[in-house]
Amino acid sequence: MTLLLCPHTHVYLNSFSALPLKKISTRKIRNSIRALSTTPSEMEQPMRGQRLMEFPHLLAPHKDLMVGLNSAVDKRLHGHLLPSSASVPPDAEYYQNQSGASQGSLCINRGVDSSHIDFILTSWLHLSLPNGGAMDITNIQGYLKSSTDAPHFQFELVQCSPTYFIFFLDLIPRKDLVLHPDYLKTFYEDSRLEALRKQLETQVLEAKPYFSSSLYFRNVVSPTGILVSITCEDGGTTERAEEIIRDNIEPIANEVLELWMDSCVCKGGTATIEENERDQLEKRDRMIKSRAIEMDLSSSMPIQFGQDVADRILGIIRGVFRI
Repeated sequence: MTLLLCPHTHVYLNSFSALPLKKISTRKIRNSIRALSTTPSEMEQPMRGQRLMEFPHLLAPHKDLMVGLNSAVDKRLHGHLLPSSASVPPDAEYYQNQSGASQGSLCINRGVDSSHIDFILTSWLHLSLPNGGAMDITNIQGYLKSSTDAPHFQFELVQCSPTYFIFFLDLIPRKDLVLHPDYLKTFYEDSRLEALRKQLETQVLEAKPYFSSSLYFRNVVSPTGILVSITCEDGGTTERAEEIIRDNIEPIANEVLELWMDSCVCKGGTATIEENERDQLEKRDRMIKSRAIEMDLSSSMPIQFGQDVADRILGIIRGVFRI
């Protein structure tokens, strides 16, 4: 899925239901149906899920961004990951509501025993809204095991309308940064994260800070996390939005993902993890995962997809989260 783990997802659904969003064009619907009807035998089966990699409904640069990020994960971390089919059955890889107006795709790759990766979850959602509009959300999350204290990875791009979207990118800290200044220095001060956050702020004048209504969520993100809303005043066309995604968001997202794969997955943490510290890491991770489901999915999924589909998808996610 996609709204999945961000503890502010429910705010999206409530806040944007009143926006004057445009309906999808007939051509987009035809192209999406054509993509969704393509069988695995008609194209090469990617490691991380056929339905997932199609990314229907998205603006072209948004789709290119997601394909590029997933390709980078496949190339760099292939040896760290098990196939998604081991965690996600076919009826959850792609799913929709009864009318087909809301659709989703889910890909979960667990890490092999020798890897620091617990799982990587990637998803897209196309959600119908009460006013007749639609919202598209893409999400990539990388969770690590308690064998390392390195941060988790979180990327989410929410296309609320052709000219309005929200961008969230962060390495989620797993320790109290006040109590562990060495952790702050290693992963946030000595990295390029703050420079990248300022780069987006400087280059994209349309970007404004987005403040989640959830105080809990605000406490989870890092001080260098990027959470912005971007409104393009270009007469309803997508040209400026596409330019921002292609020229500003894509290079920053690629660099943060590479940083995470290099410094967090492959190098893995700041020190040897003692047993008592492992327990604390697992407790913190479990609380964040549980809160995400409580705040977002348990309420929004049945509304968008119906109870049967919601129970099936949530059951898979809870199993991977071990909650």
